Amino acid sequence: MERVLKIYVYKEGKKPVFHVPILKGLYASEGWFMKLMQGNKHFVVKDPRRAHLFYMPFSSRMLEYTIYVRNSHNRTNLRLYLKDYTEKIATKYRYWNRSGGADHFLVACHDWAPYETRHHMEHCIKALCNADVTVGFKIGRDVSLPETYVRSARNPLRDLGGKPASQRHILAFYAGGMHGYLRPILLEHWKDKDPNMKIFGPMPPGVASKMNYIQHMKSSKYCICPRGYEVNSPRVVESIFYECVPVIISDNFVPPFFEVLDWQAFSVILPEKDIPKLREILLSIPKEKYMDLQLGVKKVQRHFLWHAKPMKYDLFNMILHSIWYNRVYQIKPR
Repeated sequence: MERVLKIYVYKEGKKPVFHVPILKGLYASEGWFMKLMQGNKHFVVKDPRRAHLFYMPFSSRMLEYTIYVRNSHNRTNLRLYLKDYTEKIATKYRYWNRSGGADHFLVACHDWAPYETRHHMEHCIKALCNADVTVGFKIGRDVSLPETYVRSARNPLRDLGGKPASQRHILAFYAGGMHGYLRPILLEHWKDKDPNMKIFGPMPPGVASKMNYIQHMKSSKYCICPRGYEVNSPRVVESIFYECVPVIISDNFVPPFFEVLDWQAFSVILPEKDIPKLREILLSIPKEKYMDLQLGVKKVQRHFLWHAKPMKYDLFNMILHSIWYNRVYQIKPR
């Protein structure tokens, strides 16, 4: 990939929906990828005739923030905005029509992105945080985008790491909003039920609360990552960031980079129906197995980190590899 791949970044598209990366918060993955791709000199070419792939640099977060009419419960205008954009580049350039958009890709982390890109962007490679096979995510074409909660745009690696395995005395930790149907079930079964199971609802606002949340992640053996409104959760990457073994509870979720990473080596993946048995399952994992899982988390951590300048095997390069891998998979002889 590093020797061959060339990418053309479309200049079309009005700010702030296009070309304005959001580098902090829940949707930072799409912003960091946009920033690093637009500033890249290794993969990016100015001549589209040299390109293997074409990047459409829009922000699904800014699309929602700028275009969506509050409390309208109608997202049609967001979809039409992107439809108009694709029609413009299809008219101006020959590359979209040549492949039907199959060699074009987008990177979007908002929950609504699958809807916003339906139909008119259907054949594109979509890197989505909402990687749900039941709402149009296609394995072999689309890419599961890690959802990274970046707390500092200046230093995305702030507070990286956690306590060694021998000093993690909390069995399991979760704190967060009651989004979706699954999290209330988790709290119903495990809130205040076991002193080793720190299962909470939303943490109160404030700096002290944020630090308490981070310290719990740094001090727990297992960090519970239940789905919210959609299948994805930022806690998966947060767990890896703080070296806590993620326990993913989200049916139909496609884990990032599954084509190259063995998730069984550094996480616990449970069906949603097993929430009542959560404590029993975690306690049944032998100490040696837990130590292997936690070591696995530390080994894969580098693949889930943003750097101001991309590094080999970091998150930017892993996302790009998955996009390239899927494009090659699509065009190889069968």
